[in-house]
Amino acid sequence: MMQVWTISWPLIVANSFWNLQVTIDRMFLGSYSTDTLGAAIAAVGMFWAPMALVQQTAAYVTTFVAQYLGAKKPQWIGPSVWQSIYVSLAGGLLFLALVPLAPLLFSLMGHSAAMQELEVHYFQALAFSALPTALVAACSGFFTGIGKSKAIILINGFGLVCNVFFDWVLIFGRWDIPSMGIFGAGVATALANVCAALLGFYLVFTGPNAKAFQTRQGWRFNFDLMSRFLRFGVPSGLQWALEGLAFTAFLTFIGRLPNGDAALASSSITVTIMMLAILPVLGVAQGVSALVGQCLGNNKPSQAVRVTWLGVGMALVYIVAMAVSFVFSPSFYVDLFAGGGSSDLWSEVEQITPFLLLFVASFVVFDSLNLIFSFTLKGAGDTRFVSIVALLLPWPLMVLPTWWVSDWEQGVYWAWFFASLFICVQGVVFLLRFLQGRWKSMRVI
Repeated sequence: MMQVWTISWPLIVANSFWNLQVTIDRMFLGSYSTDTLGAAIAAVGMFWAPMALVQQTAAYVTTFVAQYLGAKKPQWIGPSVWQSIYVSLAGGLLFLALVPLAPLLFSLMGHSAAMQELEVHYFQALAFSALPTALVAACSGFFTGIGKSKAIILINGFGLVCNVFFDWVLIFGRWDIPSMGIFGAGVATALANVCAALLGFYLVFTGPNAKAFQTRQGWRFNFDLMSRFLRFGVPSGLQWALEGLAFTAFLTFIGRLPNGDAALASSSITVTIMMLAILPVLGVAQGVSALVGQCLGNNKPSQAVRVTWLGVGMALVYIVAMAVSFVFSPSFYVDLFAGGGSSDLWSEVEQITPFLLLFVASFVVFDSLNLIFSFTLKGAGDTRFVSIVALLLPWPLMVLPTWWVSDWEQGVYWAWFFASLFICVQGVVFLLRFLQGRWKSMRVI
């Protein structure tokens, strides 16, 4: 238990910093205009699908680092990090090709003209954050893999401070800088991630890390290592990208509901609150994944099993408490987002959101299983199975049923019911794959 806690608590704090960054961002936007809340969640949904492919592929360096550390081959850790950096550079630069396509992409969503304009502005600004975000993932993956996750607190904490500062300046306009609204929020995110990436590079490539793991000397492109990195890393990234794509379609249909603007704003608030529960569990899952990689690199699969169950226990203690708070104190969370804009729109959002939080309370335990067991599988190298699940499950269970109810007056509640069903089923599928045990014989090195 102590080993899991030691590596996981800094990741929990770091993810909480990231979630706090998102929450503050949405709170600023809520104070600026309620309309921007709905636009933000729709734009992030469109942004996340391709971004997840780049970021999570780069982040898969954690497994390579962990397994090389467990196998006592530290000389291969630096080269592995550099392959992740190359993936980040290529993916981040290619992402910018989506900037001129943004108006077309959001016109396909069918949201109101005013909402589309906000969505396009936010997406175009966020696109410039793709490269530094992926580089942060590469640096964080290095520290997670070697078990020195405290450094990630510094990286994410610095990013949080920078983002809050840039949000305050750019959303509302300070020091003779004009108010940029939702576009300013996107620019703030990009600038903050640049700052975090610079700090991450400093920590990875200086001091004892540079010498112990050859992070400076390993800069050369390694075809064999890159081939293995892409073979295992891309399916890992695809899991997040495919789920992000499905969630974008889910949000598209929510925005087409008869009360689409209110439904989108309520969903934006609900997702933000949901992340308060899920991101700390993600920190546990990341820690478990690194320890599983180290155990398997050292050929100790039974210890990897024990680590996974310890992670499940830790996650459930927290997630159950959060679920209870969503049921009994929804107004505490909803009131954080009260602010400017249409009072009629906010009144509708205020009525819808507590009911959506009841759905979140019903599925977050399963989502915890989803995270812990999927990260265990990825820590072994079972990334193909994880990506296949992400391809096959969300559309028939969540997306298509939401499309079916998209013209219903109460469709937002049915949509979140189908989302809950998908998450519960996915959690059970990953549990069964874990119990099957094939992952115990898998390696990426």
